[in-house]
Amino acid sequence: MAANGSFNLDRNQKIVLSLCKHLSLDPKILSDDVKENDIKSLCLNLLKSSGAPLNDNDEVMKWITFAESFPLDSKSCSGVLSGLNDDLAQKSVLLGNGLKPSEADVIVFAVLHPLLIGLPNAEKEKLPHVLRWVDYIQNKEDFGELFQKILLEKAKFEPQGATNTVRVEVDSDAKKTSQSTKSADKSQSTKSADKSEAAMNPKKSDAGKKATQDKEATQEKKKSSETAAVEKDKDISVSLLNIQVGLIHKAWKHPSADSLLVEEIDVGDAKPRQVVSGLAKFCNPDDLKNRRVVLITNVKPGKLRDVMSEGLVLCASNEDHTIVEPLLPPEGAKIGEHISFSGIDGKPEDVLNPKKKQLEKITPHLFTDNKGVATFKGIPFMTSGGPCTSSIPKASIK
Repeated sequence: MAANGSFNLDRNQKIVLSLCKHLSLDPKILSDDVKENDIKSLCLNLLKSSGAPLNDNDEVMKWITFAESFPLDSKSCSGVLSGLNDDLAQKSVLLGNGLKPSEADVIVFAVLHPLLIGLPNAEKEKLPHVLRWVDYIQNKEDFGELFQKILLEKAKFEPQGATNTVRVEVDSDAKKTSQSTKSADKSQSTKSADKSEAAMNPKKSDAGKKATQDKEATQEKKKSSETAAVEKDKDISVSLLNIQVGLIHKAWKHPSADSLLVEEIDVGDAKPRQVVSGLAKFCNPDDLKNRRVVLITNVKPGKLRDVMSEGLVLCASNEDHTIVEPLLPPEGAKIGEHISFSGIDGKPEDVLNPKKKQLEKITPHLFTDNKGVATFKGIPFMTSGGPCTSSIPKASIK
């Protein structure tokens, strides 16, 4: 009982402090209540003190109850976290429009933080949506030194933590330097021996020289191959694409192509873009009016059957291409905002180069998962309001 009491006291303090930071309140207003009250009472008192309107009162209470009843044993935690991971698959925050974490997000984060800090990497890999949410909360909220930051990338590759990572890298560098010195000494010794042997046996010397040249050529070829592989990965990075949320103002049939539609799309610029899409067989122009879409805006502008097109609307398609529909951003996403991919950074090309076939290399890696969430290699198309989706699961995206 003493252990649990200590845990609850520490947990309550962190909830109060984090919620006070979120609501810009002085934590001293509940200094005595922290020891006496349960989580629900503490949170409600703080929310009442802040004067913040509870627009989603029932939902807030649901997440406060979730935080209060969160299990302490690891076996039960696993099942609860798995359920939370499923719940976060379709959104970036627990409550709200996705632009800012809610009080519920802060409360649940404060409760889960100590568990997630000590969670083994193998378990973390099962919770991609929870970890994405954690990263979002950490970047949006200023908790100061209240919580140790969960370094997602380091946790994945360096399980012993940041301090040990530095030590391992230093040890590795020292080892490389030592090996390099030994190799240099060995090389010098070998060269001296080769010179002596060459003087005594010219034919053997020529054969040895050829073998050395062949070995060097093989190593150079391998190095070139590795460099080419790196460049290839760079070519297929989705970060090269400028993908934005758009709103179709109007759509009409292409004047000279039965399979094409022309759309006027707002992407937050002074002037809407005109885009030609192969949607005539799958969508009625009237149904596309005021519909949100996802489009690539840095493709090279060009004419399609004499009509200028300044973008590419991304659509999901089933396997036999009988059902095709534009991807749908969530309602909370802002018009013109750029789609992001967790863990992938990089600046989009100003204009994609058709000769490099960058788009052709990237689109095979775009698909919806079994819940219809649009992804690049399994990483969701994310907006401030949550992920982009389609009603077609396991679809290709082009």
